[in-house]
Amino acid sequence: MSVQIAATYDVQTIRADFPILKRRVDGNPLVYLDNAATSQKPRQVIDALVQYYEQSNANVHRGLHTLAEEATEAYETARAKVAHFIGAEPESLVFTRNTTEAINLVAYAWGLANLREGDLIVLSEMEHHSNIVPWQLVAQRTGAKLHYVPFTSEGELDMEALESLLRQEPKLVAITHVSNVLGTVNPVQEITRKAHAVGAKVLVDGAQAVPHKLVNVTQIDCDFYAFSGHKMLAPTGIGALYARQELLEQMPPFMGGGSMIRKVTHEFSTWADVPTKFEAGTPNIADAVAFGVAVDYLQRVGMEAIQQHEQSLTEEALRLLEAEEDIVIYGPRDARKRCGLVSFNFKHVHPHDVAQILDKRGIAIRAGHHCCQIIMRRLDVTATARASFYLYNTLEEVRAFWKALDDVRKVFGKYGGR
Repeated sequence: MSVQIAATYDVQTIRADFPILKRRVDGNPLVYLDNAATSQKPRQVIDALVQYYEQSNANVHRGLHTLAEEATEAYETARAKVAHFIGAEPESLVFTRNTTEAINLVAYAWGLANLREGDLIVLSEMEHHSNIVPWQLVAQRTGAKLHYVPFTSEGELDMEALESLLRQEPKLVAITHVSNVLGTVNPVQEITRKAHAVGAKVLVDGAQAVPHKLVNVTQIDCDFYAFSGHKMLAPTGIGALYARQELLEQMPPFMGGGSMIRKVTHEFSTWADVPTKFEAGTPNIADAVAFGVAVDYLQRVGMEAIQQHEQSLTEEALRLLEAEEDIVIYGPRDARKRCGLVSFNFKHVHPHDVAQILDKRGIAIRAGHHCCQIIMRRLDVTATARASFYLYNTLEEVRAFWKALDDVRKVFGKYGGR
């Protein structure tokens, strides 16, 4: 594969916006390759947080004073930005803390109200625990059954197995858009079309997709789509759930309290309009505002350009790692079938040791089961090492990461240098 980055993509200008990338770790320049866990934040997002707290801090909705009106305007403007970023309308987007909370919201507000004993929930074996555990809890309470679609030896979803399960007419298909271990991009539009043909609702976990590629929930035609801000330049503690507005109207509240009500009497309460109905209590106003600024930043760079840049980085990482006889790579070998991450293992070195040795070089990767223990069992490993890329990473950093793997060989003394 040839490695090529568009001439118009100025990664050094982008990097200048990220203060943390100037850090040194153990005297080495920071090489941050843990973006699938969380991304770094540009100065524009950090400044938005400071400006909100310094200039407009107040509680949102109902307040009549100037600060309250400014805060409300900023909060609802951010909702509109985030919604439009994924091709949705603001009324169909609920702010949550993260993808996990968004999926739990659907599990409890939709799942408990609609699933019955014997109903089938279809998941895949490449799901993050956040798209497994909530459904296990719902199944325990309702008597619904969970079935899992396996993935192939190439790390792709087994579509024949999925179609076999769809013939059993499940009530829900909950699927990841992009695997956080394998990097696999699943054909969620095709999956949604086939699931809807048998009457199933579809939830897509988009935590690893929205930061890295163009996502349009209207085109996908899914019923629910969940994602997190902190993986796409926004602060931690803010995420979003897209849902069809008619489903939000039908679903009972996830939590009760202030803001989400219309009327409260001694005997009963009625609910505010969606999406406020699902945002009980004081929301995470400042981080929501910063989420909108993060979306502005990504759109200014261009999602197609970001995706192309990451594909170039992934191609280079795969090319370098595939040449190493002592390394095993997991997931598709074709970078066009991946988002920007590569999970791998040395054949005889624990990934935690790999991560610690690279850290001494200032190279931050992730090691562990990545909240995907089912994948680990399928791969017959306890953990993997994972390098994950984003818009500010460079080919030089990918090559520095690869060269630093020689330190692993030197420490363990079995493989020697190149």
